[in-house]
Amino acid sequence: MKKQILAFGLAVFSLASFAQKNELKAIEKAIKNGDYKLAKETVATLEATEDSMDPKYKAKYLFLKGSAYGKSNVAKAADAYNALITFEKESGKAKYTKVAQPKLSELIQFVSGKAIEQYNAKDYKNATSNFALTYKLSPTDTTFLYNAAISASLDNDYDTALKHYLDLKEMGYTSISTAYYAVNKATGEEENLGTKSNRNTMIKLGKYKSPSQKTTESKQPEIIRNIGFIYVNQGKPELAIAALKEARKANPKDLNLLLNEAQMYIKLEQMDKFGELMNEAVLIDPTNPTLFFNLGVVNANENKTEEAIGYYKKAIELKPDYSDAYMNLAVTILSGEKAIVDEMNKNLSNNTKYTELENKQKTLYKKALPYLVKADNLGRNEGTVRTLLNIYDTLEMTSEADALRPIYNEMREK
Repeated sequence: MKKQILAFGLAVFSLASFAQKNELKAIEKAIKNGDYKLAKETVATLEATEDSMDPKYKAKYLFLKGSAYGKSNVAKAADAYNALITFEKESGKAKYTKVAQPKLSELIQFVSGKAIEQYNAKDYKNATSNFALTYKLSPTDTTFLYNAAISASLDNDYDTALKHYLDLKEMGYTSISTAYYAVNKATGEEENLGTKSNRNTMIKLGKYKSPSQKTTESKQPEIIRNIGFIYVNQGKPELAIAALKEARKANPKDLNLLLNEAQMYIKLEQMDKFGELMNEAVLIDPTNPTLFFNLGVVNANENKTEEAIGYYKKAIELKPDYSDAYMNLAVTILSGEKAIVDEMNKNLSNNTKYTELENKQKTLYKKALPYLVKADNLGRNEGTVRTLLNIYDTLEMTSEADALRPIYNEMREK
């Protein structure tokens, strides 16, 4: 009885193998004739039996499946080719792998090119899908996952963007690379020559000189910052801060991470925390004028006028053409005017006191004036001109006011 069952089983298996062989021939013929619709329909009849398929036909089936789907369904085609490569590697027979690998490379180039086109066309939704698919097809090219995250963010698909950013963070993605440069003797321009060996070859040929190399900055701080911003947009500020704090534990001296965390506190309107981090930042980078400018803003907002003035002056010392610092310095000095004006209004009938306060106001204006003039010279706008004009009128600087008034009127008319 057992022998009969075994014989029957072998007969069924033989019939199944025969059917598979015939269907593979049909798929092959359809592909040869360019009838990919028929090829895919025939492949679909075999997909259910893929796992139990006769091993001697499986490699050919997977190859034909990849060929049938091709660019019409890149994901399915690539899965088939990858399964084929794995299968033949395990079996030790690489009959179709050599043909499948270049086809797989073509699919990767096709879908990545499509993603780039969609990104450039601002079709961020489809660009996200195709960058992610490219990464799936070529998982060693992690830049495609980064591109998918950027595209999803631009599409305001924050859930997808967050997933990709978290994956990048988990894998420690940095995108740090070295670019090899040399100066083109014919043009005198410095050019990126790709690889070190290519650059060295071009120098040996005498076409280039002055070799140099540059290392790109890590994308890790940007990734952490974007994770934080997404958490804030999702109403999860505590997760945003936690992500940044975690990153800073591993890189406590990383100024970019510190500034990203500080920026998060601005978004959360926690200026006291922002100020603390700015103080920490100037210890790391004491020659950065922007850090001192930010400290000036924080202290000015907290009505710490003298401290703010000191920080703005430090920013100007480090960057003598810092127009915003000159303007904010003038505005901070003039912030003391309100208290003087309030007192003047209380002493309208007291001429002696009023005159004393009026002189105090003029002294304040004279103190702010040089910084305001400098700000106007560096970056004239309606605000600087209007403030200057008010001061000139108050200080009775008639010639300066007369010269500036037509300019102000013209600016207002635009």
